Amino acid sequence: MKLIPAILCGGAGSRLWPVSRELHPKPFIRLADGQSLLQKAFLRGATLPGVTEVLTVTNRELFFKTQDEFREVNKAQLATSFILEPFGRNTAAAIAAAALHAVKAHGEDAVLLVLAADHLIADQEAFANAVAQAAVLAQQGKLVTFGIQPDAPETGYGYIEAEGNQVLRFVEKPSLEKAREYLDSGRFLWNSGMFCFQAGTMLKAMQQHCPDILAATQLCMAQSRRAEGKDLVELELDSASFAQVPDNSIDYAVMEQSDQVAVVPCTIGWSDIGSWTALGDLSVADSDGNRIDGEALLHDVSNCYIQSNNRVIGAVGVDNLIIVDTPDALLVADKARAQDVKHLYKTLKTNGHDAHKHHLTVHRPWGTYTVLEEDPSFKIKRIEVKPGASLSLQMHHHRSEHWIVVSGMARVVNGENELFVNTNESTYIPAGHKHRLENPGILNLVMIEVQSGQYLGEDDIVRFQDVYGRV
Repeated sequence: MKLIPAILCGGAGSRLWPVSRELHPKPFIRLADGQSLLQKAFLRGATLPGVTEVLTVTNRELFFKTQDEFREVNKAQLATSFILEPFGRNTAAAIAAAALHAVKAHGEDAVLLVLAADHLIADQEAFANAVAQAAVLAQQGKLVTFGIQPDAPETGYGYIEAEGNQVLRFVEKPSLEKAREYLDSGRFLWNSGMFCFQAGTMLKAMQQHCPDILAATQLCMAQSRRAEGKDLVELELDSASFAQVPDNSIDYAVMEQSDQVAVVPCTIGWSDIGSWTALGDLSVADSDGNRIDGEALLHDVSNCYIQSNNRVIGAVGVDNLIIVDTPDALLVADKARAQDVKHLYKTLKTNGHDAHKHHLTVHRPWGTYTVLEEDPSFKIKRIEVKPGASLSLQMHHHRSEHWIVVSGMARVVNGENELFVNTNESTYIPAGHKHRLENPGILNLVMIEVQSGQYLGEDDIVRFQDVYGRV
């Protein structure tokens, strides 16, 4: 049996704003042990018996960041494959693409284990046992879902009514009264959103229940760019044809329609980390019920979750609050209203505010930049370039740039000239000059960039050459 974990890494994680942003979504949030939810998902699949490849379906904008996350934990140098979506089209399209890839690479009998990138599972041994049961059912032609044994009347999850491995029905998120009935009956499980099936079985089910999604995905993949290297396959989905794929979830499109569905009931310490309350519950409370991540001064404070990695937080005489501080945004919420944080994210996105999209520190394929200060006529950035990495050969119409190297050495193309800029040296890039920044060293290059001009938007860029395919 070939078992291929397929990690779905998308979504905004809007209920975990302001730490989760469009270009730094929930899977990239780091927990107390230093690992991100995405890294934990990778290890969860990669350490199962018989796995030789991990497939990830993610957004094109998150590709290089995802690669960096995997490099930190992929000590066995397991092969990785990526399907890169230009935008989200829900889970049916993502799973169709994953199944089509698996059939082409490994045959119809390959078993796909679909995992969410932003869930947490505390008991890896119990999880591995559940996967082994699911794989047996998958090889019998079943589309298997994982049902979590509920321990509370949760209204934020869908439910599965089951007898053993037989699915009787799927149920939408219930009212509190219904959730209590489900819990008391002992016949209902939480729908985890994880699946296991043979790739060929899923494609046949999609041909039967949602042929439009399958046909549109097949057409898109045939028109998409594919690149292969050592232990890496990258399929970048064509934007125009992917836009024609119907938007639907795998639950609605297939699982709730098929008579081949089975469930594996399991107790694996599962959580979808769906709110700041759930994330806070991962840490130990003090004697007043407070959970603190960072430095906080408290006076007469109880039952609060406070997170700050930059500044000291002071709180006096408050109870049952969520306080999350980031360099450019502060969240204060009643813990009982934790689910409503998503409305703030939606408003920011509707208004086009940058705080929905990225942090002050922005990740790029070559490294990061951090906005230190900005004004309508100038912007100051801290730029960090990874060893051996290079920015694109580019030009700006409306701004000039002054680069000061503070650590490392830079190779710079400035117009017709190429030069090396050492620590405590600088160079000036006039508007309209072609230029490129490269780190030829083995340590990170750190520099300060001062931009001046009438327009300083990130879209004022013309790329001529780019090793990351962004031209």
